[in-house]
Amino acid sequence: MTLPPGTSSRYDVVVVGGGHNGLVAAAYLARAGRSVLVLERRAGLGGAAVSERVFPGVDVRLSAYSYLVSLLPDRICADLGLDLALADRAVSSATLLGGRALVVERDPGRATAESFRALTGSDAEWDGWQRFYGRLAELAEDLSPTLVEPLPSAAQLEARLRDPGLYRDLVERPLADVVADHLDHDVTRGIALTDGLIGTFADVHAADGLAGRCFLYHLVGNGTGLWRVPVGGMGAVSGAMADSARRAGAELVTRATVTAVETRDDGATVHWTDDDGTAHAADAGHVVAGCAPAVLDELTGATAGPRPVGAQLKINMVLTRLPRTLSGLDPAVAFGGTCHVDEAASQIDAAYARAATGALPDVVPFEVYCHSLTDPGIVGDTGLHTLTVFGLHTPADLFRADPVGTREEAVRRVVAQLDAQLDEPLADCLARDADGRPCLQAASPLDVEASLAMPGGHIFHGDLAWPVGTDAQPAGTWGAATAHPRVVAASSGGTVRGGAVSGLGGYAAARHLLDT
Repeated sequence: MTLPPGTSSRYDVVVVGGGHNGLVAAAYLARAGRSVLVLERRAGLGGAAVSERVFPGVDVRLSAYSYLVSLLPDRICADLGLDLALADRAVSSATLLGGRALVVERDPGRATAESFRALTGSDAEWDGWQRFYGRLAELAEDLSPTLVEPLPSAAQLEARLRDPGLYRDLVERPLADVVADHLDHDVTRGIALTDGLIGTFADVHAADGLAGRCFLYHLVGNGTGLWRVPVGGMGAVSGAMADSARRAGAELVTRATVTAVETRDDGATVHWTDDDGTAHAADAGHVVAGCAPAVLDELTGATAGPRPVGAQLKINMVLTRLPRTLSGLDPAVAFGGTCHVDEAASQIDAAYARAATGALPDVVPFEVYCHSLTDPGIVGDTGLHTLTVFGLHTPADLFRADPVGTREEAVRRVVAQLDAQLDEPLADCLARDADGRPCLQAASPLDVEASLAMPGGHIFHGDLAWPVGTDAQPAGTWGAATAHPRVVAASSGGTVRGGAVSGLGGYAAARHLLDT
């Protein structure tokens, strides 16, 4: 591999990992005048926030791993001059229930109220939904600005909230109980609970906070909680971040595998190899770890903690047309937002109980998204559509004994469950690649681990944390310190605040270095 012109062996900062958080940290630090080198193992930058042409001969850019944006603060976009457009989806959600469907409009009104009434037979559930999500909207407005400020203490955060009781409930009580305070119906409870399970294997009836933390981060993004589609695919997000870092002078090197981080009192040396196997070393005043905490432990020779457990099944598809639904709901509405399938609260409970015993759930709760409805540009003039499935409660350990066979069985079950909601087989709608194969690609947590070096395939690099100071990461800091004074965390699981494509980890790492 040829190194970029001007590449030296001494930098103010070396960033390990060119995922979106590493790129955000690099851009901020380079704009502040620091010399920065980013080392990325893969051939392209962006980590999980990438767009790929997955199927041979099919000119469609799929968001191969991450697929929506909510938590990315407007402040980061403005500070870094990101050339990025995020589009609102036509509907919020649709839940397919055989011959009927529950539809939640983007701006819920009469049609949503009528949909709730048809499901439950009264207005009580719709009233409870409005009360719950009204409280959550207020919480999002109050909490979101704190995510780009130094960590508050728990008391300081609650003092800024108009409804601290809701935040306290999420922290202290099982998520299922908090939801049940507002909703009675099995289906509507399940829809709400899914936001506590995306990327997290958790019992919603436990008071361990796992589901509550995931739920919180899914609902507070940018003060609205809206999940939007990046125009151009997820690669447009990381591409804009990489462009910002380059403009500021950061050096970005791909196919660079970091093999060790050697720390000392006055800095660190980062050892890495290029794609030819040639060894290199770069000295730095500081290292920003855009990698998962477990990977950082390996690189520094530290004793690794418990391995994270990813729990999602991701299926990417390209279709010649969107399938008709049994309910008669327009496919553009059914798949235009988040389409819930078999995600009633009882189904979520049954799937968790089954997976917790080490068995694949008989019924896999999942949701479906069609990004090409919101951003037709990703399919060009092909006339095709993309479809993405995200399955819950499929933890990594289920796949270890038979990775391929278990993944194929999980896909078979998901396709059968989706077919049960359709008026025509999904297989009849799938496009074919240049070799005549159906355009369907699936990834278990183990596949994500192998591709992205995310231990356990955990999409957040580890369990999320409440957005407040702790003994380990005190209030008033940025929550990015590590056991090594010269190494700063930047990943979702390494910093206190993070999760999804937010840039919050990279922002915290940069602020930690620039403010101290």
